[in-house]
Amino acid sequence: MPSANRAAVTDALLAEFERQLASGEPALATCKQLLRDSYDEFAQHFSQGTPASQLVQQATLLTDAVLQSTWSHFLPVEAEASLIAVGGYGRRELHPASDVDVLILTARDPQTLAEHIEPLVMFLWDIGLEIGHSVRSLTQCIDWARNDITVITNLLESRLLAGDPRLFERLQEATAPEQIWPSPAFFSAKADEQRARHAKFEDSGQDLEPNIKESPGGLRDIQTIGWVAKRHFGVSTMQALVDHGFLNDHEYQQIKHGEEFLWQLRYALHLLTGRHEDRLLFEHQRALAQQFGYTDASANLAVEQFMQDYYRHAMQVQRLNEMLLQLFEEAILLGNKLGDPVQINRRFQTRSGYLEVVNPGIFSRYPLAMLELFLVLQQQPQIQGVRASTIRLLRAHRHLIDQRFRDDIRARALFIEIFRQPRGLTHATRRMHRYGILQRYLPAFNAVTGLMQFDLFHVYTVDQHILMVLRNARRFTLEEHSDECPRCSQTFKRLPKPELLYLASLFHDIAKGRGGDHSELGANDARKFCQHHALSTHDAELVAWLVENHLVMSRTAQHSDIDDPEVIQAFAMRVGTPVRLDYLYLLTVADMRGTNPKRWNSWKAALLDHLHTRTEIALERGLEQPREQEEVVSERQEKARAQLVQLGYDDHDLQRLWQSLSTDYFLQNSADAIVWHTQLLWPPGKTIDRIHVELRCDTQYRCTELFLYGPDRDDLFAHTTALLDQLSLNVLGARIQATEGGLSINSYLLLEEDGSQISGNERLREIRYFVEDRLNGGEPPTGCPRIPRQLQSFQTQSEISFEQDAGRGLTRLTLKTSGRPGLLSLVGQAFAAQRLRVHNARIATAGAEARDTFAITDRQDRPIDDPKRLAAISEAIRSILDD
Repeated sequence: MPSANRAAVTDALLAEFERQLASGEPALATCKQLLRDSYDEFAQHFSQGTPASQLVQQATLLTDAVLQSTWSHFLPVEAEASLIAVGGYGRRELHPASDVDVLILTARDPQTLAEHIEPLVMFLWDIGLEIGHSVRSLTQCIDWARNDITVITNLLESRLLAGDPRLFERLQEATAPEQIWPSPAFFSAKADEQRARHAKFEDSGQDLEPNIKESPGGLRDIQTIGWVAKRHFGVSTMQALVDHGFLNDHEYQQIKHGEEFLWQLRYALHLLTGRHEDRLLFEHQRALAQQFGYTDASANLAVEQFMQDYYRHAMQVQRLNEMLLQLFEEAILLGNKLGDPVQINRRFQTRSGYLEVVNPGIFSRYPLAMLELFLVLQQQPQIQGVRASTIRLLRAHRHLIDQRFRDDIRARALFIEIFRQPRGLTHATRRMHRYGILQRYLPAFNAVTGLMQFDLFHVYTVDQHILMVLRNARRFTLEEHSDECPRCSQTFKRLPKPELLYLASLFHDIAKGRGGDHSELGANDARKFCQHHALSTHDAELVAWLVENHLVMSRTAQHSDIDDPEVIQAFAMRVGTPVRLDYLYLLTVADMRGTNPKRWNSWKAALLDHLHTRTEIALERGLEQPREQEEVVSERQEKARAQLVQLGYDDHDLQRLWQSLSTDYFLQNSADAIVWHTQLLWPPGKTIDRIHVELRCDTQYRCTELFLYGPDRDDLFAHTTALLDQLSLNVLGARIQATEGGLSINSYLLLEEDGSQISGNERLREIRYFVEDRLNGGEPPTGCPRIPRQLQSFQTQSEISFEQDAGRGLTRLTLKTSGRPGLLSLVGQAFAAQRLRVHNARIATAGAEARDTFAITDRQDRPIDDPKRLAAISEAIRSILDD
């Protein structure tokens, strides 16, 4: 139906509704149809391009008309009561699923009008309005407002819809700043409220699934500015702040643009979900990106482009909110009465502990002061921050940071000096980003600002991640944080030039989103930057090498067998020198901790520490003298033997027991583990006719080892991993041996599901008895675990590849697939069906993606190299995972 005709129908329905109410005829069905048709019409207009800012106003007008007519029908003319719109409805901002918040205000006890009010409220619910109502007498309302910041805030936006206007005026007079909540108290309460709200989102609006209303940079930040302005200045629009000098025209336009962008998203989100939903959940992001016209590009998905636009708008709103609240603080709390200026140099001074320029023309006459400001803050740690007026000047003059500025040797010297300072680098770079200076000085950084990667592994946008990595690198220097990564803190003290690590942190991901290999592209950027900033050729090449290789150590530690001397030798040859090794180790730890802090754990720290230690030894020994496997095996056996003989074990029997174990067993286990396993398997040749389970704390890898031994069987790996999944345990790796006598010896390295170490004897007993009971004939696992909501948005087809390890007689299967509960058990079922034996498993889950490596053979311990057999294995795994 054409929109003009639909509008005519809506007007006719409204007139019919009013007529029915006036005549006493049943009006419920007519009103329900009126609201349903009207909201259908609004949705059609939105899909045709009508801005949400217009539609929320139209929805408000319609709702006003319905409520006013309904009030007139249910309340007698002489009733001393008022119907008042509050909250978002009071602001005339009704989105498709917004609550319609109203206050029914009475002059006396509300119970005197209960016979009229209760049918009114029931009718409003029956017609389909999401009414949020409160019924208060004038006295009750004033008391509530006096004691509750939320109530007084709602009343700030109140509008009289119907009823007694004098009663509404009395409410306004009684709740004015002169009576309750004067401006200073109101501002302090709203500022505290915002700090608490922001803290729930870790002070970041760049959450993977942001709340477009409540997150930092969301609609609530804009509303907070309006509430404070209205309470202090008595203004009703943001435009009025321009007249009061608290906003300039450009800032006002930025806020309005941000508000309109967020309104568009919120309107679309309500229509998409059919409910009051303000969270941009993963399952909605793709649909909204398509709706708003984004398309996949070679370097970035449509959803990533869409979310980058969202994050940039949110960042703009958040920064303006911060600046304006600081201005309000000076005007409202301090009354613009600041302390006397304390001179720092010819360009800067402090006032009441905050840095400011000596006059407003500093940045226009001497643009280099925009970089100098951050150096001053580093060198004067007693300064609490930057005055809002100076922040505004920075924002207004940052366009002066152009290529001519970047080429100025003084600017280059200032920038490098900031990175060489012994303190304050984290705060300096975060402020530079917040005020828009870092993006101007490094255009490549601007390109990644707000850029997200649509997965569960990278929990920060690229710009946030880079600054987090820089912060992590800085923490290695601080004694109070030395317990977080002790080896890193000790290694950092050996670095000849810490600023090179910081520059590598700044550039390591700066080329993301361009297409191609971001490590190579970033290395080129880093090399040019270092050369441009007069670093030596050696230093420039070291920074570029670190950027190009920043993923190598992580991949080696997590995906390769670092117990294998050949792996260590190959990695040592790639690194080349102890100095490079130290820099790369520190960058890798800082990077991994800054990608997803919740996924960093003691196991990953131990892997990197061991790789660093073993590579350090290899480099000291000399790359021309690599360690052989036999040397490592002999060394570990001798250490274990010495401990066991001292405990009274017979050397000959030890040798007899160990002969049944493979070389891989001794490569993969430490001397302490070998001692423990030997004690459990002792004496040699004893009959073991059931599965036994024991646990210990593995101090080497900072996790718990579950040691399982007993009769071998095809489904043992699948069954065990299913049980561990039921216990909500995180399997980090598995080492599986089968002796000629049919004994299976398995070690599973475990952490709790949240990445913490398993602790408490009761928990250890629970794990031991549960696994042992179920493996020895107890109730088997049934059903498939439910895939969590977030993971369902990232389902990908499985990729399987094979590599032959001729030296160790193994076939290595690498699986890249969607992460999910019970994954290892499903893979184990496929292995069992294909009559395969698992010798080793390395588990690495990156967000919603699992990248696991399995060393396998057939049941006769032979590698699998027949192409048809490999294809059958691939098909078996895919059928069970992608079903």
